[in-house]
Amino acid sequence: KMAALSGLTPWRRGWLPALQLVRRGSKAVTRHWKAMHFQRQKLMAVTEYLAPRPAVPPRCLGPRRETPQEDNGYARLLRRQVEEAFRDNRMIAICQYNSMPDEDVVLMRHYLRKHNIQVKFVLNEIVRPVLSQSKYKNLLPLFVARNILLVSPEAKVREMLRVLKGVPQVNLLGACIDDTILSRQGVENFAKLPPLEAAQGQTVGALALLPSQTSSLLQRGSAHLTALLDQHIRQLQTGETGSAAEPPPAQSSG
Repeated sequence: KMAALSGLTPWRRGWLPALQLVRRGSKAVTRHWKAMHFQRQKLMAVTEYLAPRPAVPPRCLGPRRETPQEDNGYARLLRRQVEEAFRDNRMIAICQYNSMPDEDVVLMRHYLRKHNIQVKFVLNEIVRPVLSQSKYKNLLPLFVARNILLVSPEAKVREMLRVLKGVPQVNLLGACIDDTILSRQGVENFAKLPPLEAAQGQTVGALALLPSQTSSLLQRGSAHLTALLDQHIRQLQTGETGSAAEPPPAQSSG
């Protein structure tokens, strides 16, 4: 080889590689699945572990006593905040919350805060123990998924529905207004009612109308009787004056 390489021209000899690697083909190793021998199968079945049966059936054992877990301070603080929200506000609306961008959450809070409505994110494991020991226990079926509370010291139902109409990710489930639990349809019907001042004026007018009608009905009989007597007296006076002085006969023009 060296003689052959020496016979080559210098430029051709410079292009040859100094080290040449030759890869030899190798046979692929494949493992095929093979069934277990029959005697080994019997040995595995005989030596299989069987758990011992309990001496007393489980149905005969008494119920286990669960040790109550001690609540930490943060959980107690959250429960106290929920209690204050239900105690200090006239309107508490429960809504189902679906994931939405943070910008939309900030915008929704801004529009609700204009009407003095606060948004509170609560956990079911915090709210359910509080409601189960209060007069709002009928609201427990609403706290199943991820929920939020819309609370306000005033009954701003119409403004709340107007804002929620533009937020499809928040669905109204029910509300508690003035210690009265309402469904979604009940909240919508409540929003159609007139303001409290107008309703009070209508009530006062209706209450004042009944005594006036009763008074007029009681006075109608005596007034009618007085009118009949006056008419009878005038008729008698007219008859007496007509008989005392008869009118003179009319003169003929002829």
